[in-house]
Amino acid sequence: MPSGPNPPGCPCRNNSNRNHHLSFTPITRRHLLSQSSSSPHQSRASGVAVADRSSTSRSRAPAMAATATNRRVVLKEYVEGYPTEEHMELVPGGEVPLRLTGDEPAGSVLVRNLYLSCDPYMRPKMSRPLRESYTAAFVPGSVITGYGVARVLDSSDPRFAPGDLVWGITGWEDYSVVKPPVTAFLAKISHHAAGGGGGVPLSYYTGILGMPGLTAYVGFHEICAPKKGETVFVSAASGAVGQLVGQFARLAGCHVVGSAGSKEKVELLKSKFGFHDAFNYKEEPDLAAALKRCFPDGIDIYFENVGGAMLDAVLLNMRVHGRIAVCGLISQYNLKEGEKDAVRNVGALISKRLRMQGFIEPDHKHLYPKYEAWVLPYIRDGTLAYVEDVAEGLENAPKVLIGLFHGRNVGKQLVRIADDE
Repeated sequence: MPSGPNPPGCPCRNNSNRNHHLSFTPITRRHLLSQSSSSPHQSRASGVAVADRSSTSRSRAPAMAATATNRRVVLKEYVEGYPTEEHMELVPGGEVPLRLTGDEPAGSVLVRNLYLSCDPYMRPKMSRPLRESYTAAFVPGSVITGYGVARVLDSSDPRFAPGDLVWGITGWEDYSVVKPPVTAFLAKISHHAAGGGGGVPLSYYTGILGMPGLTAYVGFHEICAPKKGETVFVSAASGAVGQLVGQFARLAGCHVVGSAGSKEKVELLKSKFGFHDAFNYKEEPDLAAALKRCFPDGIDIYFENVGGAMLDAVLLNMRVHGRIAVCGLISQYNLKEGEKDAVRNVGALISKRLRMQGFIEPDHKHLYPKYEAWVLPYIRDGTLAYVEDVAEGLENAPKVLIGLFHGRNVGKQLVRIADDE
């Protein structure tokens, strides 16, 4: 499952045209839909949200105002069922320093947040913790955390200097102090070039070059180990991870089909991401029959993002020795304990000798250099397309996160809260 490591504590091309390359243009939902109303207006209010600072600061921020006004998005209370905007609050905050003060642990990094990532794994973190998990729940009254892209203002971590661009875990706030051990999840961005020069869009580090990209790569290539000619099914296929898995499957010479929740998204899968076929699961009264129609000879690989009834239907349609990578279960995240769907066809795991494996991205961080080296040429030459749904302004972050759980996003959902430069 795509996950945010927590401070300890995821053209319908004709079959004869499988090598067709997709255009590499930074694509946003606005480009796709031409709907200026789809993204809230951007806010330019200055802000600082700071955790703590360190006395061993190696370098200091460039000359700038000594303090700035903080804005932070906090969780107000634990959530049961579907979250709403009322479960979160934008807190104006007070004045905070724009450099480390000397009170933080050694190795802390002060950053100006630029982009915030909205991801499905954040929903379980909004619930009251009832059992041990790989990532701790958010704390009511505290700032929400997640993946993001930021610029370093000050640092006592020798890996980072003022002006560096980084991606990793940060706060839903204008400014954050990232402290050890969370700084271990910060990585320097080296392939962004403003205004061109062979660089890639900075926002891609919330997606194709960030956690979702590595998640797709690990789940498909490392866990499912595809072979040319195999059949692949991807649920929630138009999201941040699914759109990549489908394209990776095409590159591997597989036949790939995806499911999504609207006609618009189904068309996107076929026309932009090159899925051989796709269907709208909301229009299928019998999911098992829909899969049988798309895969008359069965499914070799299933990339699981949904769970529930979809997983049950897939198990009936898997081929012998098929592989299932369990990345997420978004259909279950907003259900209360007694409402969660039972999976009844688990007997297929035995009869079909299936391998079903769950995974989380932080366990595979060591593979990022390998993944980055593999994927960058495909991004630069236009082989891979990536669609983003970009909202503007920290004040709109709660709204777009909630929209993620209702399928309102088209592509990777993120929020821009400051200019790239």
